[in-house]
Amino acid sequence: MPALEFEKPIVDLETRIDELKTYGSSSNVDMSEELALLEKRLERLRSETYEKLTRWQRVQLARAPGRPTAMDIIGRIFTDFQELHGDRAYGEDAAIVGGLARLEGQAVVLIGQQKGRDTKENIARNFGMAHPEGFRKAMRLMDMADKFGLPLITLVDTPGAYPGIAAEERGQAWLIAQSIQKMTRLRIPVISVIIGEGGSGGALAVAVGNRVLILENAVYSVISPESCAAIVWRDAKEAAKAAEALRLTARDLEQFGIVDEVIPEPKGGAHNDPVGSSEELKKALLHNLEQLRMLDKDALLDSRAERFRRLGVFEEI
Repeated sequence: MPALEFEKPIVDLETRIDELKTYGSSSNVDMSEELALLEKRLERLRSETYEKLTRWQRVQLARAPGRPTAMDIIGRIFTDFQELHGDRAYGEDAAIVGGLARLEGQAVVLIGQQKGRDTKENIARNFGMAHPEGFRKAMRLMDMADKFGLPLITLVDTPGAYPGIAAEERGQAWLIAQSIQKMTRLRIPVISVIIGEGGSGGALAVAVGNRVLILENAVYSVISPESCAAIVWRDAKEAAKAAEALRLTARDLEQFGIVDEVIPEPKGGAHNDPVGSSEELKKALLHNLEQLRMLDKDALLDSRAERFRRLGVFEEI
């Protein structure tokens, strides 16, 4: 996987260590002392780099090549996944996946926003940006979960809803609003997890949960840093400055009460240890589901409404 710009010193040092190991083994020269010093330096460099990430660097990690997608997570955490297709009105949208599955034997309904793993799949998945039919499919799955009393789990990873003319002609904005409204009225446990990018209304449309969780290096915002920079500073190259102003990282969001729990990632991001990252996510899902099972239907509805009413409260001095 290609390294991000701020990771290049780490990659260069890793390469140097590998070259020394190869040289030592091929020439029978003892390089253990030099290698020990370099490996200590590498560990120190990793700690200094990943413990002091800027908000823009977190955005880059949220978009990193190889970061686990919704389907990757579904395959690792859930069993018996049966994907369901179509919106019963217009067509299939590959940017949103969903269906029935089991989590440690418990039946659940899943909705995920799916980016591609390479250029070809990204084009097929429209880079995770849903059309109106994607949101209609999501709402169909929400209705099914509500009808059969199954917990709903959503995996959020999108730059935003697709902004094209055809999507607007088919009622994109109205469907996002309708999806948000429908989620507020579900009488089942709903857990939403921001696994990568949570962008604008396209993310919120499937993120109105009783609990909203976020992976440590994921981001969640009303607008992407590039778009914000283009509007405010008339220059998308000011994205790093916009990211700082938007306060869009997991810890920022936890501080503001927008998310309920930050799920730790391996050092360097989930793409460095997808299996370990998925296990942490699984533990968080099981813990939160266990707590939500204790609430009856009315309490689930009321707690979700109360959770979102608390957001954006301000005091005039």
